[in-house]
Amino acid sequence: MKHSSSQIIFRHWNELRDQRAVPERADVDPAQIRGALADSFILSFEPKGGHQFRLAGTRLCALFGHELKDTSLVSLWRPADRAALDKLITTAVDDSIGVVAAVTASTDGYPDVDLELLLLPLKHGGKTHLRLIGSMAPLVVPHWLGVQPVRSLALGDYRYIGHVVMPPRLQVAPSIQPPDRVKHGLAVYDGGRS
Repeated sequence: MKHSSSQIIFRHWNELRDQRAVPERADVDPAQIRGALADSFILSFEPKGGHQFRLAGTRLCALFGHELKDTSLVSLWRPADRAALDKLITTAVDDSIGVVAAVTASTDGYPDVDLELLLLPLKHGGKTHLRLIGSMAPLVVPHWLGVQPVRSLALGDYRYIGHVVMPPRLQVAPSIQPPDRVKHGLAVYDGGRS
């Protein structure tokens, strides 16, 4: 992860989950990620609906020139990358693991800008497959931010991040000790037939 917003959100998410696979949405503390709020978002996990923004930070909205609430994340991408993005999101939620990706933002009349995308699954009301938290931030803030909106996004390299949390190991029951009467490597048990 290159961008500080990604690092802040990932660190908070990872601390919240502790030994759980995924933290609860209600546990996310905006004060703990205040340095990343402008680049952050919360998504609804809706494979058929394009994963709608529930919340989006001000700098992220400025990149696109409008409020992103209720906008499909997938619709912001060029058509060639939409299926791959949907697969990344689904894998993150199914496997309870994060994704960080390089993104290229294109606009009319200005050079493309490199962004970093972070996607992390959340539980909502104790249920999985409902929410994600993440960030999308320019590696270098473009001079045209807020003047010219991004018209499409292109997916670059990506990787899955965060360790898989394994369930706690069950303690092994103590082994049964043979009786004290052992002769020549054989144990003699009382009872039974002679």
